[in-house]
Amino acid sequence: MSLTTNDSGLTEQYALLKTKHGEIKIQFYPEDAPATVERIIKLISDGFYDGLVFHRVIPGFVAQTGDPTGTGTSGSGVKLKAEFNERRHTPGTVAMARAADPNSADSQFYITLDNTPHLDRQYTIFGQVTEGFDNVLSISQGDTIESFSFHS
Repeated sequence: MSLTTNDSGLTEQYALLKTKHGEIKIQFYPEDAPATVERIIKLISDGFYDGLVFHRVIPGFVAQTGDPTGTGTSGSGVKLKAEFNERRHTPGTVAMARAADPNSADSQFYITLDNTPHLDRQYTIFGQVTEGFDNVLSISQGDTIESFSFHS
């Protein structure tokens, strides 16, 4: 898949995550996290995320999803090699959740709700919310992803 980027490194293509609070537009950083972006786009295109819950929401910190069991202990079954980069965790950053092993990220990701510099260079940042951040701030633990689609 050929992705085009703008001057900030974000793709012209985007994913649209729909919740009961509204739509959230996410664009990707394929130059900073190429394998992660490719895997996430495949999962989105396969409908993997549709109907999953936000199993972890901590106000002022993160909203996390991507576990088909809704417990925070599972994923799609494909581990990704870490692609730590120099991007910073600012409000709306989209990054991979992982266990203690840096190469344990799978399908779970989080969206930061505020600046979280203590996460910088320890998690693979692969995208940014570019529209609908107010909708992200409205997410509560247990809310579901109504649909997640990739637009090329």
